[in-house]
Amino acid sequence: MDIQNTQQVKVTTADPSALGLFGLAMVTFVASSQKLGLTEGLSFILPWAFFLGGIAQLFACVQDAKHNNIFGTTAFGAFGLFWFGVGMSWLIQLGFFGEKLAADADPKQLGVAFIGYLIFSIYMTIGAMETHKVLFFIFVFIDFLFIGLSLSTFGIMHEETHMLAAVSEFIIALLSFYGSAAVVLNTHFGQVVLPVGKPFGIYKK
Repeated sequence: MDIQNTQQVKVTTADPSALGLFGLAMVTFVASSQKLGLTEGLSFILPWAFFLGGIAQLFACVQDAKHNNIFGTTAFGAFGLFWFGVGMSWLIQLGFFGEKLAADADPKQLGVAFIGYLIFSIYMTIGAMETHKVLFFIFVFIDFLFIGLSLSTFGIMHEETHMLAAVSEFIIALLSFYGSAAVVLNTHFGQVVLPVGKPFGIYKK
């Protein structure tokens, strides 16, 4: 009788959230500078939108899937694709695909997309309550960002809602830098260097 030995191989992958949060931090940092009036134009936001907002977060999404982390996979995947969508919209607006396509663009359709992402962000905010407080507050300000973007795109109190989006996006950048640094340093040193706060413990005990 043959006895077959079964070996299980476990592949360990590093926590990708540091890179994903850094990607989010960089793109929102650069994009918020334009909304706040510190910089002008969209051309030099595009590389950061595609490479940091898009590719870095999609990479984090794929790696989080290997960790069987449904929350991280969905969050990084959805926001990575968001920045590809926004980047493509900016390219259309700038006439990269021709004047006819640019002339046919209806900004309100972008506003509808922002509302869709606001819905997504709200239920992800609920999920973030059971991760840690830094990530929770990142999502809270993402909610405010999409509220501001949605209203300003539809021309509702444009100046005020545009500024709400700008300030929210800047705060998202700062919190994401902190969150990324916390993952790297806490893991690297094997101790809490930068605290991120415990989960709220409402839905999970």
